[in-house]
Amino acid sequence: MDTLTESAAATASTPAAASPAAALRKLYFLRFAFAAAWAALLLATAGTLTTLTAVLLVAYPLFDVGCAVADLRSARPEGRPVRGLYVNAALSTLTAAGLAVAATSGIPAVLRVWGAWAITAGLVQLAVGVARRGLGGQWAMIASGGISTLAGASFIAQAGGADASLSALAGYAFLGGVFFLVSALRLGRTGGAAKG
Repeated sequence: MDTLTESAAATASTPAAASPAAALRKLYFLRFAFAAAWAALLLATAGTLTTLTAVLLVAYPLFDVGCAVADLRSARPEGRPVRGLYVNAALSTLTAAGLAVAATSGIPAVLRVWGAWAITAGLVQLAVGVARRGLGGQWAMIASGGISTLAGASFIAQAGGADASLSALAGYAFLGGVFFLVSALRLGRTGGAAKG
């Protein structure tokens, strides 16, 4: 459901953790809003692979790259690596390029590229969610990473069938956005508890 980005997994009870948690919360709300709007637009155009649909497909991983960069800038690694952020940005950049090429070959090619991205990004998201569990609100991100991996495999399988459609990608993106929303709300509660 999109990859998460990695910053230091500081504990929510320390004052230093309030800033990374607040930055993540804003980023998660933004990701939810983008995913919901993107899913609605894709669903409206999912019947055929038009230029607009191709632009939407490429825009999604590029937005993911932007989120990784924003997370990198707000991360306070305190000596811990932010490798997941770089992996995320690289995967999403490659996916954007792959989708641009795949869009010229048809829906099955798009589903294969998106499926490969969902699998790899899901594994990264799962690892990042586990690393950030000390911030709170990460159980949804961990579940999202696991679901993303399974969904990616289903997209690849669907690409080989007669019912290949882009509409499943809209549902995938929206569900990923919901997981970001849940995490943002949980981070807000965790941050409030830490302050109070």
